[in-house]
Amino acid sequence: MAGLGQKIIAKSLQRYWRMTRALTMGAQGLVMDADGRVLLIRPTYRPGWHFPGGGVELNETVRTALERELEEEAGVVVEGEPELFSLYANFPAFPSDHIAFFVVREWRRPVVPEPNREIAASGFFARGELPPDTVGAVRRRLAEVLDGVKPAATW
Repeated sequence: MAGLGQKIIAKSLQRYWRMTRALTMGAQGLVMDADGRVLLIRPTYRPGWHFPGGGVELNETVRTALERELEEEAGVVVEGEPELFSLYANFPAFPSDHIAFFVVREWRRPVVPEPNREIAASGFFARGELPPDTVGAVRRRLAEVLDGVKPAATW
């Protein structure tokens, strides 16, 4: 009976831990074209231009989430191995939220999705010609990846 009691206690503690220390994870990708322009999206549900990406779903790997989100939001099909650049805390968005940020060097875009209820627009932009309402996180990540600035701990 002691073994059964220990298992029940362990399961209860695991459930408590998950509820009180829940972690959410997202995946975003820096996709650059042959001219060095970066792919950005403008979602309908928040202001500004962002890297494509989104949440990791239950029983989904971070890489699978990245590939799914890039294809859904921007029509990008990942080829080759995306480079995990860094992990970031994104606590202002949600307590215990984290973002895995990838650099995607090998890809193709067989279809450019039309604007829809989730994505108002997408496009490639030269770094010096980013839209004025490009969010600060995009500018910071570009400095980290392209200029060698030390990656921050937060998104």
